[in-house]
Amino acid sequence: MILRELINSVNSEKYSDNQLYQKLRKIKPEYGSNRHIQVKMVDGDIAITNLHVGSLGDIVACTIDVDPDLNISKIQLMDAILKELSSDGFSESEAFDFWINFDDLQRAKIIR
Repeated sequence: MILRELINSVNSEKYSDNQLYQKLRKIKPEYGSNRHIQVKMVDGDIAITNLHVGSLGDIVACTIDVDPDLNISKIQLMDAILKELSSDGFSESEAFDFWINFDDLQRAKIIR
């Protein structure tokens, strides 16, 4: 399953207040990647790896590989991926400002 399929398969009402989920839900998949989002259990926590941000359109086209020994629901998987993408430590408004301007290449040039 790709991330877009996971996003579309969970109850969107649960994430109605999550701005990152809403942005991911609306963005169109771009080129995809041969990278796979890896999901496994590490020290009792769900670990998400290989989720490097190139563009949101690429991320939603990535395949998700869940460890076959890991028994988690789609909601748990979605929560773990959103947590990984949201970078704990950012406030909701800081995260929103980052994601809303993520695809603004002109702003990226100014910041660099």
